Amino acid sequence: MKNIRNFCIIAHIDHGKSTLADRLLQSTHTISDRDMQAQVLDDMDLEREKGITIKSHAIQINYPYKGQEYILNLIDTPGHVDFSYEVSRALAACEGALLLVDATQGIQAQTISNLYLAIENDLEIIPVINKVDMDGAMIPEVKDQIIELIGCKDEDIVLASGKTGIGIEDVLRAIVERIPAPQGDPNAPLQALIFDSVFNSFRGIIVYYRIFNGSLKRGEKVKFFSTDQEYNADEVGILKLGMEKKDEVKCGDVGYIITGIKNAKEVKVGDTLTAVANPTDKRIDGFEEVKPMVFAGIFPVDTDKFEELRDCMEKLQLNDASLTFELETSQALGFGFRCGFLGLLHMEIIQERLEREFKQTVITTVPNVSFIAHTTKKEVIHVHNPGTLPDPSRTERIEEPYIKAQIITKPDYIGNIMTLCISKRGILIHQGYLSPTRVELTFEMPLTEIVFDFYDKLKSQTRGYASFDYHPIGFRDADIVRMDILLNGEKVDALSALIHRSRSQDFGRRLCEKLKVLLDRQQFQVAIQAAIGAKVIARENISAIRKDVTAKCYGGDISRKRKLLEKQKEGKKRMRQIGNVEVPQEAFLAVLKLDD
Repeated sequence: MKNIRNFCIIAHIDHGKSTLADRLLQSTHTISDRDMQAQVLDDMDLEREKGITIKSHAIQINYPYKGQEYILNLIDTPGHVDFSYEVSRALAACEGALLLVDATQGIQAQTISNLYLAIENDLEIIPVINKVDMDGAMIPEVKDQIIELIGCKDEDIVLASGKTGIGIEDVLRAIVERIPAPQGDPNAPLQALIFDSVFNSFRGIIVYYRIFNGSLKRGEKVKFFSTDQEYNADEVGILKLGMEKKDEVKCGDVGYIITGIKNAKEVKVGDTLTAVANPTDKRIDGFEEVKPMVFAGIFPVDTDKFEELRDCMEKLQLNDASLTFELETSQALGFGFRCGFLGLLHMEIIQERLEREFKQTVITTVPNVSFIAHTTKKEVIHVHNPGTLPDPSRTERIEEPYIKAQIITKPDYIGNIMTLCISKRGILIHQGYLSPTRVELTFEMPLTEIVFDFYDKLKSQTRGYASFDYHPIGFRDADIVRMDILLNGEKVDALSALIHRSRSQDFGRRLCEKLKVLLDRQQFQVAIQAAIGAKVIARENISAIRKDVTAKCYGGDISRKRKLLEKQKEGKKRMRQIGNVEVPQEAFLAVLKLDD
């Protein structure tokens, strides 16, 4: 065990984690040059296309140092704020972390939040400045920022470049010398933390774990702490680029196990794995439950495909434990699921994965956050969707979730950010300079306001120079109303939204204008209305497609023309009673892109 090192790489998005991981694998010959490619640990097409890491990946590296063979278990982590749950799981399985900072950009918001996560888990931090070979590298300034942030010495900071391979040996040496070996008792009962799982259609569910005590042998009977279900360890092993079978995975190691489980509900990420013959009596602590931030409905386009969609959602949840879902029905869309996501990017990725990996075509409804409604009968109702909001006459008050937003930017953009955050009902809490060219702004804001387009607007207002991170700080009273969209007096429940009263009129008007463009014209006039309760706050009309019935009436008395027009009017009226308006999928997505 003294030669094992478990570590992960944490950084802000785009600071070069995947590139550094590629160089570590290449320089230790873990991967042959023939198998080498950029972002080698990112095995999803989506990750390559977007250039981001979505899933954390584990791989074992063998590194000879001073005549001894060391085993380094690397768990690569995502950088985007929406995937911080993946990061927390990776940190729970490690003893050390490489804190990666881009030499051209310096410390950014998620660098700080991921660092605090690592410090909470008592990890040994090795600061690494990446991209030192670039022309815009500000090495002395970035060094000062790191020293101020974590209080290390100048010589503790490793200078490296993932692209050219500078300093990779120094990084490997620092991992061996500074990260402590895993602590644990190889002879104690088996105690392993499950940090990830994937579904394989041939082998069932493959579970990834880190062993804290004891060891796991092939053929042994194992059980999960939370479900108490017993299974046979058909195959165990370690994670290289693929899976490598072993007869035994020892204490302190990271590995996989295949037991032929087919039911997704039986495996919980964060659970403790133990042996049946000699079970441990306590689970591994320090693993946080996922807290969804954004809720949206996902419905199959073809209502017959509902059961198939349920199957796909369960398999996807195995691979992405931060996705939560429950059953929901809608008058407009039929059966579907109300899903909880960590953010809008997470929601977009889930929708893409359903379409690509599982060939499911789905409709996503308006995303919203979770509110708490207090009724006059002193009941407390958690509202995840507009349909469950109690009647205003029975509601005493509604609370909405607030977040603490941390924005790091250049001083030139302070005015733009202030304007943006205050227009989103934000309150400035703190403003301070990290260095002459970097300023940190802290706001308290309602989560509802940042769900839609806040991140995009922040980037465009600051030309991409602002980094943003947030964490929830609880609920506060707010004047929240339910806004319904009516087509010819019929409510379309999938387009309902919960919104602050001060913004409802503007939001309703823009949405009606957008729907007017997206809905097809009918043989009768269609009225699009946005309403709060019985009060209509915005309206647009789509005029009817009309045939010129007076074309064949030439000359003669005006009353002949009027008679024909009256007849047409009657027909339109009858048609309106039985006609229904088809709502295209773009209309449901329009709500997300109101500013386009």
